[in-house]
Amino acid sequence: MRKPSLAEAKNRLHIADLWHLCNLPGEPRKSCRCPFHDDRSASFSIYADGLRWICFAGCGGGTAVDFVQQARGLSQANACRKLVRLAGGGLFTPPQPTRPAPRPEPPVAKVDLPNTTPGGKMDWRALARLRSVSTEAVALASKRGLLRFGRHAGHAAWFVTDGASHNAQARRMDGQRWAQIGGKKAWTICPRGNAKWPIGADATAPYRSVAFCEGGPDLLAAFHFIHAEGREDDCTAVAMLGAGLSIHDEALPRFDGKRIRIFGHSDESGAGDKAVQNWAWQLTRAGAEVDAFNFAGLTKQDGVRVKDLNDCTSISAADFEAKRDVRRMMP
Repeated sequence: MRKPSLAEAKNRLHIADLWHLCNLPGEPRKSCRCPFHDDRSASFSIYADGLRWICFAGCGGGTAVDFVQQARGLSQANACRKLVRLAGGGLFTPPQPTRPAPRPEPPVAKVDLPNTTPGGKMDWRALARLRSVSTEAVALASKRGLLRFGRHAGHAAWFVTDGASHNAQARRMDGQRWAQIGGKKAWTICPRGNAKWPIGADATAPYRSVAFCEGGPDLLAAFHFIHAEGREDDCTAVAMLGAGLSIHDEALPRFDGKRIRIFGHSDESGAGDKAVQNWAWQLTRAGAEVDAFNFAGLTKQDGVRVKDLNDCTSISAADFEAKRDVRRMMP
């Protein structure tokens, strides 16, 4: 297994990635509070496409090496070695956020999806091409009751939903956006209060392990890796339909005793990392064993860095073999 060079590590790991891998307080942004001192004026800035940082209040600045050196109090040589070790991607334990007192949840109702079907081989192949996953993955999602096909707002669409019909989300089969809702890619269809219901929560009972992700494309990608690793008998996938949503209280008992790996989105806003922390907190409190996957250092075949689980289906063969913990992604 080849370790990345120092130069590769500097380019693979963004400052926002390192911020969370080092469990620093606050949220990394282009302009935010510095994690290295009691900052009340947002004196910290991330720039150069996320690869450099500076604190205007005197904590310093520079590359990923300088950030690790400051965060961990290391010598420069040890910070270089630490950065190279972190650059391979892999698993981490999400930090536990401070949570306010819970509010009562609205009751869960059912969503009506008229004139949809589980689809057939032609539908499965078309969606597999669209989302760069295997046809077997799409078929598996359909057979578990989490995927439907039909029409919505005048367009052929695919729907992620759950067997109990609590929640659903539609995306167009042509890959285009919904003009009717301001150009968004995904159209959530559910009664008020149901958006927090995890897709697939009602199908977890027979399975010991759960891949917990965000959005329909990552749900399909989870089934892609479940099939690739031969884990159909003991692993399933669940998806939240938005990073800003917490898990509905009524769904949480379904995860008691499960082995869960969270696959969040890696984005500069920090919303994906915050979602991972919140879901990990809820799932741990519900009695699950939880860790999360870090996409740092992974790139697709076109050289673009991996930001979510669906991107991992397009990872280069060399990257797939070289990175630790990637060959078996499922929990």
